Amino acid sequence: MHTINLKGKLVDLDSPWTMGILNITPDSFFDGGKYQLQKDIEARCAQILSEGGDIIDVGAYSSRPGAVHVSEEEELHRLRQALTWIRKAHPTAVLSVDTFRASVSEVLVREFEVDIINDISGGMMDEQMFEVIGRLGVPYILMHMQGTPQNMQMNPQYKDLMGDISLYFAQQINKARAKGVKDIILDPGFGFGKTLEQNYELLREMKQFDLFGLPMLVGVSRKSMIYKLLDVLPQEALNGTTALNTVALLNGANILRVHDVKEAAECIKLVRQLNKA
Repeated sequence: MHTINLKGKLVDLDSPWTMGILNITPDSFFDGGKYQLQKDIEARCAQILSEGGDIIDVGAYSSRPGAVHVSEEEELHRLRQALTWIRKAHPTAVLSVDTFRASVSEVLVREFEVDIINDISGGMMDEQMFEVIGRLGVPYILMHMQGTPQNMQMNPQYKDLMGDISLYFAQQINKARAKGVKDIILDPGFGFGKTLEQNYELLREMKQFDLFGLPMLVGVSRKSMIYKLLDVLPQEALNGTTALNTVALLNGANILRVHDVKEAAECIKLVRQLNKA
């Protein structure tokens, strides 16, 4: 049974959840610059929730390959502004913040009661992250990434893809537990320091991570592993996204991180029926 503690309430993730993406960055690969104004941010949140989204994942630091570095001050400014609007319009929504910075995490959990911290670096880009998360007591998404957003896709190499990522997870989980982090969700990090072929191996062999006994988040939504293989634009990659989300669910995904919430929620409903005894 895969559960997380959200503000004292135990949530069962064996019935998978949908995480809707809200990028408030000007340069994300799919929807960069689309959600800058209050009315657009509030409308996007309302859309995520109305289409069956369980979590709103807010990010102010673009992690697309080669993305421009954003200062801590700018990231915090963007997030504070957006979360002020979101919490006023949707006070009970489950909010996740996509950040690798411990100080940003601490401010936002304390000021806006953010529910989950989603760290693309798995604690590798800020040595204070595990200590802060342990103190805050919020669920933590620990992702695998080789390198940084600025260089991760230049020449990703592994001796043994699944073995290397499993070792990384084991090491980071142990470090996090030692600092008091209780609720951990693993994210294999599709597209983060992996070739197209490696992404598909990762998806195919994902069940190997079951040995950790932790919930698994999968984020393949409209990524290059889909649109490059199909020779389409990201805007044309919804069908491919749904196909891979189905595979991810069949391989044990507990959370789907997506741009298109309605389609993901439908996918979860269909797979849930398929898996009924």
